[in-house]
Amino acid sequence: MQTTIHSRVTPEALTLAVVLIGFLALPMSMSGTGVALPQIGAELDASGARVQWIVSAYFLTASAFMLVSGSLGDLLGRRRIYRVGSLLYVLGSIGSAAAPGIGLLLMARVVTGLGAAAIMAGGGALIGANFSGKARVRAFAAVGTTAGIGLAIGPTLSGWLVDGFGWRAGFAVFAAVGVILAAGTLLMRETRADHKARVDWAGALVFIVALALFMLTITQGANLGWFSAKMLLLIAVVLSLGAVFIAIERGAANPVLSLALFTSRRFVGWIVAAITMSFAFGGILAFLPTYLQGAASYTAARSGLVMLMPTAPMLVMPLVAGLLVNRGISARAVITVALAALAAGNFWLTTLHAGATPVLLLGPLVTLGIGMGLASGTIDAQAMNDVLPSQTGMVAGLLNTVRGTTQALVLAIFGAGLIGVLTIALGSPETAGRVATGYVDSGASAHQVDALTTAWRLVLGATGVLCTLGALLAFVLLRPVPDASGK
Repeated sequence: MQTTIHSRVTPEALTLAVVLIGFLALPMSMSGTGVALPQIGAELDASGARVQWIVSAYFLTASAFMLVSGSLGDLLGRRRIYRVGSLLYVLGSIGSAAAPGIGLLLMARVVTGLGAAAIMAGGGALIGANFSGKARVRAFAAVGTTAGIGLAIGPTLSGWLVDGFGWRAGFAVFAAVGVILAAGTLLMRETRADHKARVDWAGALVFIVALALFMLTITQGANLGWFSAKMLLLIAVVLSLGAVFIAIERGAANPVLSLALFTSRRFVGWIVAAITMSFAFGGILAFLPTYLQGAASYTAARSGLVMLMPTAPMLVMPLVAGLLVNRGISARAVITVALAALAAGNFWLTTLHAGATPVLLLGPLVTLGIGMGLASGTIDAQAMNDVLPSQTGMVAGLLNTVRGTTQALVLAIFGAGLIGVLTIALGSPETAGRVATGYVDSGASAHQVDALTTAWRLVLGATGVLCTLGALLAFVLLRPVPDASGK
């Protein structure tokens, strides 16, 4: 009996188990940080944009390094990259928990983002390399379910930790998870591309700098002025670096990003789907807990419980998506339904108001959970089916870069949208920044809450429109490729 059981525990199964732990913990940490922001700001005497950078610094760093991490994994070893990422994640989490001030906290979040980039890209690449066909679809469906659970329960876990032990515990607990991930790499077998080639260091460096500056441009646009000399200079530098990166990749023997990927209409369709998926839920995930605490007087724990509402569909819908695709249902149809649900959830959530009860929030949040679940169970597996096995790390890194960059952009755009509308209503950018992050002045609470609610409704409506356009574009791009006869 022992021999039979042992024989069933394959290296592939062990790899999947470790990777799933990472895909549970990292989204959990990501989604839970928003719940802790009011307490972090109060203790470290920071508000507005500085507090939001606690989240943005993580996403900016992770986004900039995911593609490079995935491509390095193809060349140097995907398990090795995953292990290095886990150790960096431990270091960043400990630094975040111990930070005495906002500056050191932001530095620690950068280190955490570096580790997260390698874990996310390395994890996706390990699954892509260890599984194929229907098994790959099932494995990525399990990843989608696990990540959905992490996203959903993160605010609740953080709410409990923040209310019970303080915000530092919300970071410290994930240092232990990083240790588990690093130890888990001892159970994996190493995988890398069959051919050995020189690392495209020039392309990697230019990509990191260009993406980081691009994100900085977006996040600082409102502060610097979109048409100021500094902003125009930043835009010119970003465009120049983008042109340099393209030139490098065209001539590289082993590019960090193969531009040939973008000649595939269907692959671009999956990229559009990934962007739309991240855009649809990112702002709500990061900012809704602060609205509920500031405008609706929810506690951190109660706002975390509300964010559990998408949990049920995220538990099952990725698996449903994988089952449907493996049973012959068009992946195009599945992703179109998913993106349509995300658009509908944003439109529905425009009913939000300061007296909103959990019952009122149930419908739109469950709808968003259905869309997220179907999308997360479909995109990665289908995109990897269109590339060479040696490119699994690159594609995993690219998809995570797209999601991470979109998430960071959403944080900047969503936050800027809220603050912009609030500034018009309240007449003060400083007051608008405080209100947007959950600080409502007792002397003018009614006016500020009304302004915040109006801002939320406008931003959610705009998000719904953009998600609708994304769903339509993905539907067009993912149409079947004609066979040799032209049919």
